[in-house]
Amino acid sequence: MTRFAFSLALALTFITAAFAQRPGNFTIVGPGGGGAMFRPVVSPHDPNTVLVACDMTGAYITHDGGKSWRMFNLRGVVEFFVFDPHDKNVIYVQSTALWRSQDNGETWKLVYPKAAAVKGVKMNSDHSDEDVLADPNPLGTISAMAIDPTNSKILYATAGDRKAGPFGLYISRNAGESWSKLIDLPATAFKVFVNQASSEDQRSVVVAGPKFIRIWKSSGGRDIPVSPGQKITDISVGFTPQGNPVFYAIAEERTAFVSDDLGTHWRKIQFGNGDIKQNAIATSLLHPEIAYVSYRDLEDDGLNYMGVAKTTDTGRTWSLAWKEDINPVGKPGANIHDAWITEKFGSDWAGNPLTISVANQDANLVYATDLGRTMKSSDGGATWNAVYSQKSTGGGWTSTGLDVTTSYGYHFDPFDKNRQFISTTDIGLFRSEDGGASWMQSTDGVPRDWRNTTYWIVFDPAVKGRVWSVNSWTHDLPRPKMWRRSGVAKYRGGVCISNDGGKTWVKSNDGMDQTAATFILLDPTSPVDSRTLYVTGFGRGVYKSTNGGKSWTLKNNGIAQKEPFAWRISRDDKGTLYLLISRRSEDGSIGTDKDGAMYRSTDGAEHWTPVAMPEGANAPNGLAIDPKDSNRLYLATWARATGEHGDGGGIYLSEDAGKTWKQVLDRDRHIYDITIDPRDAKILYAAGFESSAWISHDAGEHWSRIPGFNFKWGHRVTPDPENPKAIYITTFGGGVWHGTVDGKDRPLDIATPELQPAK
Repeated sequence: MTRFAFSLALALTFITAAFAQRPGNFTIVGPGGGGAMFRPVVSPHDPNTVLVACDMTGAYITHDGGKSWRMFNLRGVVEFFVFDPHDKNVIYVQSTALWRSQDNGETWKLVYPKAAAVKGVKMNSDHSDEDVLADPNPLGTISAMAIDPTNSKILYATAGDRKAGPFGLYISRNAGESWSKLIDLPATAFKVFVNQASSEDQRSVVVAGPKFIRIWKSSGGRDIPVSPGQKITDISVGFTPQGNPVFYAIAEERTAFVSDDLGTHWRKIQFGNGDIKQNAIATSLLHPEIAYVSYRDLEDDGLNYMGVAKTTDTGRTWSLAWKEDINPVGKPGANIHDAWITEKFGSDWAGNPLTISVANQDANLVYATDLGRTMKSSDGGATWNAVYSQKSTGGGWTSTGLDVTTSYGYHFDPFDKNRQFISTTDIGLFRSEDGGASWMQSTDGVPRDWRNTTYWIVFDPAVKGRVWSVNSWTHDLPRPKMWRRSGVAKYRGGVCISNDGGKTWVKSNDGMDQTAATFILLDPTSPVDSRTLYVTGFGRGVYKSTNGGKSWTLKNNGIAQKEPFAWRISRDDKGTLYLLISRRSEDGSIGTDKDGAMYRSTDGAEHWTPVAMPEGANAPNGLAIDPKDSNRLYLATWARATGEHGDGGGIYLSEDAGKTWKQVLDRDRHIYDITIDPRDAKILYAAGFESSAWISHDAGEHWSRIPGFNFKWGHRVTPDPENPKAIYITTFGGGVWHGTVDGKDRPLDIATPELQPAK
């Protein structure tokens, strides 16, 4: 075993130990954290079993109190988790549909809608967001759920058509096989709580939505006045031993309230000075006297603070369990033991908690999530510890499996196989010096307002230590959400150069307008002392340097688009360049001036000529050129928002340098990029936004899904240079995956055949 393989295997042992291995032994590589996390829930049976969701479709489960996490994917963002109060192995999750696990989170089966009712999955949007199409579908979308405390077959759920209604509270007495409506609701609800102390024949259920709180009983219900007539953004309810509900709520003005008299009076939660804003609150279902609220902008001695306040007397008095200075050079709280985020970015980079959860059986066990972390307290807020990353002996950081990073590329130093890089969004460039076992941020010297995203790096193949990076403050390109409301001319970013292997950087963009620089290409045949480089500037076009990046010139002659969304540039072995221009339309139309485009240059970007796109396609996203046959092109395209699945997306093959095309993969129509294995040009890889990565063994003629990878939003596959069977897969919000392509093809996470990916 090589040093790299041993180091990586050792680093990941603690992650895989608690879970069944994925096909291909896929594991998460990287520093951990880095993106927004939500809705932590602690099992009522085992305080070490916890679930967390994120905004990038992944969901995570731990069975060892946060030391290691396993991601699972149910084809969409999770809206809620519910543990069965009697069977520790049964868990419910609402994602694109309602799912149930009966093996403690290892696999999931469809509960609602019924599998037999599924007619298809609509996923033609830019993010390939999925809507399960079912008929019949009497409930619509389930928005919240709870399970009866004495009978696990009794489920309470709120549901309706979110756009048109009607809405209602429903009950199932057979674990979701059938449902009946109990009451109508005025709008979508986001929380359901069952009064544990109420008798089985007089069960009391609290339902809450943005503008209402309603209590249902079989003998009749009542509405609770919402304090003080404001819209609710978060609510938590606990019940006293006598069965009296205690309501904790956050109003839309980011002010918190508590009521213990059925809404007759609401006490405003107050502590400290300043214009304090509160945005998450939680109590224990069985210990409502204890609650926690997230806050920021508390003023004390001329400084602003954020953190979590705690009450032990039903909101009458509060103490600051988490207090951190949010000024740019502020110090972390003495009782806050974060991992790399605070160390590198400061205490306020991830913000105060977005969501908080308190264990039902232990009000001292609290999880808090924010824009980059999951933090845990086991002692009622006296101390808080990061559970998304662990410090390595070499000084870097290693993911615990809770990874929410968007990554564009996985890169290897050609002079040192143990020096590896991940180019990411939001957290910039990360470097490993131990073969991927641990990671540290590597943006020292990059201008501060460029550090959000490193889109790509390229090494000089002949000069040790020399590497260029392209960076921007604008992330997530080419997704339309980034340019939909903001002019691309305002984007900041450019090129940096390093001469010490990526440890430190110097700005190197003379002659280049500030731009979201998304890709950089080096001409390997250019002189070592005056390298030719090309950079795509999103909204600017193509920049060229003939002096190693010291100065740059815009080369747009022949490009028809105004503010061209230059995205990727490729070069064949004869020096011909191909440029991909991202589309700027979202309506599914084709043949307009907002189409994406493809160009060719045979004179080093001095002139560009159009290359015809495949019929029906207008969004080129990735291009690979056969190194042995420059006429053989592989094009990845993004689906248009028409049809159920999306039209014009997939993989196309040209054998005549783009004169004609044929589609070779259409089962996946949101393909991000294609990669040719450098060891064998007949082996190709691809990934995209439909929970799949793909492999072809016959130069793109046929494709099969790679077992073991099922993150919803995949970016790019990079072959592992140390193992011909292994690959890295970068993702849009799920970190970097590493595993082999020869795993056993078996269902992963989703056990319902009708909704397994790529079916």
